[in-house]
Amino acid sequence: MENWYLYILAGLAAGVMSSLFGVGGGILIVPILTIAFAFGQKSAQGMSLFIMLPIALAGALRYKLNPDIPINLPVCFMMALGGMAGAIIGTQLVFSIPQILLRRMFAVFVIITGIHMFVKSYAKPAAKEPPQQQVENSFTKGNKG
Repeated sequence: MENWYLYILAGLAAGVMSSLFGVGGGILIVPILTIAFAFGQKSAQGMSLFIMLPIALAGALRYKLNPDIPINLPVCFMMALGGMAGAIIGTQLVFSIPQILLRRMFAVFVIITGIHMFVKSYAKPAAKEPPQQQVENSFTKGNKG
């Protein structure tokens, strides 16, 4: 690997972007691997999942260690369980989808997500209790009876 430093720089960019915006680095890593480094779509997606594991762990720990940011671990663990099951199902589906179709599906997903986030950034925030409080209340209500 003669250009090993480019991979490190790409990983650095993915780590900064994923921690800064709280998005899966796959939104950045998959296009980098397919466009800049000419990997196939399925290889890029699989590699992205491997790459994101240590990035997500490092970012999650830094967020958890910040006392000003509430992190609800029960919600994290429940979503992680669902996410692991979804990953097993999703990877099985990927094996049967042609690479070009998968690339187009990914592009549409990124575009729709970007448009949604852009539009939502102009919406006025609703006055409601924070999600952390809602989850705790639902657990409390369920345990009372």
